[in-house]
Amino acid sequence: MRATDEGTTGSPNRSVRPMVALVGRPNVGKSTLFNRIAGRRIAVVHDAPGTTRDRLYADAEWNGLPFTVIDTGGIEILPETVADGRRPGPQRVLAQDSAPYIAMMRAQAELAAEQADAIVFMTDARSGLTAADEEVADVLRRAGCPVFLVANKVDSNKLRDQAFEFYALGLGDVYPVSALHGLGVGDLLDDVVVALRQEMATREDTPVEPAEPQEQVELTIVGRPNVGKSSLLNRLLGEERVIVSPVPGTTRDAVDTFLEWRGTPITLVDTAGIRRPGKVARGVEYYSVLRALRALRRADVGLLVIDGYEGVRAQDTHVAGAIIDEWASVVVLINKWDLVEKGPETRMEYAHWVRNTLRFLDYVPVLFISALTGQGVHEVLPTALEVWRARFDRIRTSELNRIVQDAVAKHAPPSKRGRRLRIYYASQPEVDPPTFVFHVNDPSLVHFSYERYLENQLREAKSFPGTPLQLLFRPRRRPGAQDRR
Repeated sequence: MRATDEGTTGSPNRSVRPMVALVGRPNVGKSTLFNRIAGRRIAVVHDAPGTTRDRLYADAEWNGLPFTVIDTGGIEILPETVADGRRPGPQRVLAQDSAPYIAMMRAQAELAAEQADAIVFMTDARSGLTAADEEVADVLRRAGCPVFLVANKVDSNKLRDQAFEFYALGLGDVYPVSALHGLGVGDLLDDVVVALRQEMATREDTPVEPAEPQEQVELTIVGRPNVGKSSLLNRLLGEERVIVSPVPGTTRDAVDTFLEWRGTPITLVDTAGIRRPGKVARGVEYYSVLRALRALRRADVGLLVIDGYEGVRAQDTHVAGAIIDEWASVVVLINKWDLVEKGPETRMEYAHWVRNTLRFLDYVPVLFISALTGQGVHEVLPTALEVWRARFDRIRTSELNRIVQDAVAKHAPPSKRGRRLRIYYASQPEVDPPTFVFHVNDPSLVHFSYERYLENQLREAKSFPGTPLQLLFRPRRRPGAQDRR
């Protein structure tokens, strides 16, 4: 699996690492603290309340103890539930486009709290104690694990003094921090780790020492907005892992989830819908698309979801190109197949049309599924793993050169200005993806059509399903030749 600057995130096995959930009302800085603890930018951070909607997981370590930190959307209450005389909080509680997801965001946050071995309850020292904070505190009093009350955005002595009003919640000590600048975060983590060690000591099945890392297969679900990516993730997992809505743009972060399928560890990554750059709005959507494209950098296999009812659009081709640009393998998933009127030849004709439209993806598997009903979803993981294994296929050097010689005999290389391309020999020095080096007299004589022809000949010998092949053409150096400076 290729390395990444983001590292591997996911929902790890509870028996290996303890979990710390970040909980609180919207816009108190949970995602900023999440990124701070994880040591890298994973969650999208924006001033608009309600930016985070799903649960995000990341591995972290402090004072020698590895643990998993969970970011959550805000736990919000509706304005009419606020009793008279109590502050409801800031005037604009949630951004307008996030308001329909209040119940689902709360459910996601409560699920994270149930999984957690410790909870960090975040509040906003600038806004002061609000009715929403009191409601969250009421929920957390019933939690069966330690709760750490944090007053965030404490960037001055005045705000530090204001933070003490949160003692009124009756949840013990208040930790004044600034997640943005890192102030006080170390003191908080010191105490969190102590509590985690005590919690873990009571668990006989959970090692406190770090476990050996295990390589995982990265499957990244991508596509344009509202094609059913999140529904597919939930269907594959058999649980409501992420929020699903018919409104395009519901998913904002790249959400990683770990599972083990028939002994193979897999990280499934749900991403925001990718639109053409000219149509991406500034702000949250811009960063969401950026996260989706960054997720492709570490993908072994891209699961390209296409709306089968609407058919292949120009943007689907753009997303497919983004996958290939990162040299990831591809499986095309035609979703919403239950909505398509079908005849005896519909599936075969549709697959042929898809491959012709996505011309550079004519070698990829095409599956017909319905994330809503579950139709065909059982084929997704086996096919994705078959495609992943193809990334490590090799052709022996003797067989490879025989294939090249036969290809040249059937179709002579092109010539330019009286000079004809000559291929002396070929080798496959690398896999993941399979990389072939052709030693020739002059690489400038290689026309892209002949390169495609050679690739097709290689695929006839060994199909490499769903996997891009990298063909490199290098001039042959004469024995004893000196480099010219």
